[in-house]
Amino acid sequence: MKTNQSLTVPPFMVFFLIHSMQVGVGVLGFQRLIAKSGGYQSWIAVLFTGLLIHLVVYFMYKILDGEKDIAHVHEKLFGKWLGSLLNIVFMLYYAALAFTVLRTYTEVIQIWVFPDLPTWTFTITMLLLMYLAIVNGFRIVTGVCFLGVVLPTPLLLTTLPLFEFAEFRYLRPLFDTTIREQLMATKDMTLSVLGPELLLIFYPFIRNAAKSQRYAHYAVLYTTFIYLIATISAFVYFSEEQMDITIWPTLWSWKVLELPFIERFEYIGISAWLIIILPNITVGLWASSRIGKRVFSMKHRHTLIISILIVFIASILLETRDQINQLNSIVSIVGLYVLYVYIPFLLVWKWIVGRLRLSP
Repeated sequence: MKTNQSLTVPPFMVFFLIHSMQVGVGVLGFQRLIAKSGGYQSWIAVLFTGLLIHLVVYFMYKILDGEKDIAHVHEKLFGKWLGSLLNIVFMLYYAALAFTVLRTYTEVIQIWVFPDLPTWTFTITMLLLMYLAIVNGFRIVTGVCFLGVVLPTPLLLTTLPLFEFAEFRYLRPLFDTTIREQLMATKDMTLSVLGPELLLIFYPFIRNAAKSQRYAHYAVLYTTFIYLIATISAFVYFSEEQMDITIWPTLWSWKVLELPFIERFEYIGISAWLIIILPNITVGLWASSRIGKRVFSMKHRHTLIISILIVFIASILLETRDQINQLNSIVSIVGLYVLYVYIPFLLVWKWIVGRLRLSP
């Protein structure tokens, strides 16, 4: 069954869909995590992670070649029952991505801007916005991603003032690191680059989807560039001792900015970051509810409400910093296996099944 062409988006929109999913709350504090594993040479891990994601994107397009989406691939390769079980796993995984971003950003708001803000009020407001966007179709969801990339672009300029106080000696000696350290930093980078795997579910909604692969790679390249700039700017500004005790280096670096009309630019930055995390939550919930629609044969609106209720209840239950850290760690590990283990395995399994079916 083909997707109605009036519901699809042009191939170049894949750039915005993938890039907007990769850039979220992770940018605010990933530098500290990778510095703990790879030291100030972990900018190498940023480049290596980018190369791995390019490879994962290539694998996904191979998996989806001639297929509809991941739900269809699962049922085709593993049968109805096991395929449905795997689809449920992916449905929960996509919901977990949206939930992780929402709860982590809520924590940032509560710590930096409104310390007395109840979790439930901000969460329910955000989820209502997501609901209104998703029920109006995938084209609106894509529009949210487009705005989430274009509007916050000026925030890239906020890294420039850091170089006025840069100490490039912090980066020396160059390449004084081990492969194991860089692999550990790459592992710690996983949570920040999750998102391309959403392609597995929105693929049918891309017009001439096979031609969109280059835009997916452009998105990954642009994401890698942003993370590299954020890494180097933080490394040359903070010493390793300072980085070790700085939870959100990007937020702290905004304190350097001095503008005649505003004293605390970080308030502006955090508020603007809302536009960046909207696509993370919107696409995650859309993908989760979309798979639920297929698995449980329900209306998309109903599965969306269920996904939103699950995320809302989970957000209220997580209250402490340790619980949120544990959530980030779990999602990061699951995402690591999805990107670097399951997707390559699925490609190999598809090839094996195809060969067996062609055998006389």
